[in-house]
Amino acid sequence: MDGEVVVYTRESSMEITILESTMVYPAEETPRTTIWVSNMDLFMTRYHISTVYFYKRNGSSNFFDAEVLKEALSKILVPFYPIAGRLGYDENGRLEIVCNAEGVLFTEAETTSAMDDLVKDFTDGSKVPQLVPKIDYSGGISSYPLLALQLTSFKCGGVSLGVSFQHTLVDGTSGLHFINSWADTARSMSPSIAPFLDRTLLRARDPPTPRFRHVEFEPSPTLKTVSDPEAPRPSIVSVFNIRADQVKALKDKVIDCSPDKAKYSTYSILTAHIWRCATKARELAEDQEVKLTMPIDGRNRLCPPLPPGYFGNVIFFSAPFVAANDVVSEPFIDTVKRVHEMLKEMNDEYLRSGIDYLEKVGDINSVMRGPQTMRCPNLSINSWIWLPIHDADFGWGRPIFMRPANIVHEGKVYIMPSPTKDGSLTLATRLETPHMKRFGNLLYEFSC
Repeated sequence: MDGEVVVYTRESSMEITILESTMVYPAEETPRTTIWVSNMDLFMTRYHISTVYFYKRNGSSNFFDAEVLKEALSKILVPFYPIAGRLGYDENGRLEIVCNAEGVLFTEAETTSAMDDLVKDFTDGSKVPQLVPKIDYSGGISSYPLLALQLTSFKCGGVSLGVSFQHTLVDGTSGLHFINSWADTARSMSPSIAPFLDRTLLRARDPPTPRFRHVEFEPSPTLKTVSDPEAPRPSIVSVFNIRADQVKALKDKVIDCSPDKAKYSTYSILTAHIWRCATKARELAEDQEVKLTMPIDGRNRLCPPLPPGYFGNVIFFSAPFVAANDVVSEPFIDTVKRVHEMLKEMNDEYLRSGIDYLEKVGDINSVMRGPQTMRCPNLSINSWIWLPIHDADFGWGRPIFMRPANIVHEGKVYIMPSPTKDGSLTLATRLETPHMKRFGNLLYEFSC
């Protein structure tokens, strides 16, 4: 497959002027209570996860008027009142959400830089992280807002909206539920789905009874061929565009290679292809064990499914371990089947077992994910293909692109859908510097 690798040049510096920072509070009195958080909430990083939306000017005289946004934000914080709270600890020292209406940080800023230079710039020198608010963690967990927003105006007339959500509060689905509900409110529309705030639906069983080996919580393999596998190694971020016809060609090839002509999901096929390309590009020892981490939304895999609007973290992880030689030498259809079978195993019983497993872990921090989870020889593939990441229309049109603010960890891959819904995809990944060129070449090749 021929494809496009995106290369960006940037201005050497970007100055951002902060115009105003305010706390936005719920428009009405909200319950003063605490919310119990599940093991899946506790398993997530305690920091904020940042994304950025980009919007082109539409000619409106009140284009992205901050007062309109803040008024709508104040209104939507009433049903989503935990977002205006803070973290705290209960009497047993367990993390909880304290619903105290202390507010959401809203920052207004401007820059003389050009927006087009930044939209898909993921390089280490990128200024995109400056488009999200900085969080001051020095005062402890009860001191900082769970959501911080930054509206930045560009010299071209466009704007960006930087969003930083504390990860204990939400996963991607819940975060988007809130942002899209806020956008609906700004357009004087009632959000279609109310948040479901009771997280006890994900409480562990009593007694907790894990029934499977949960390799997703086990340490990831380390690289055999270096003396200090924990030492940081140089890495870079690259962005690849994959056209809709290339996606179709890849799927058609899989069908052609399948003896029973079975059909597999786009996610299974793309994940298998990316995993295979990365493993080949890294030129690992044949007996090197590798781990692929696949974040999975458990909302509809649980039985019964969680209620619409469940607000919290429901991300589970499928994580096959396999020898590198198996990935690079087996027929590609077998790698697709491997991914497909792992995803099939993520049913209600396995997910409930995972919750119980975490309940029995003495210190949940000991199994939390970090840079070591995905770094070479491992990989983590996050698909946003089916997430409504481009639906946040605040009244001035849909975003031209939405993306993570940056990619910090080597071995992390994001697959993002096209904002125009044309079926094309954007793939952004950080890999070790010597591996990236070959990965890019392999990505656009395919054989059974």
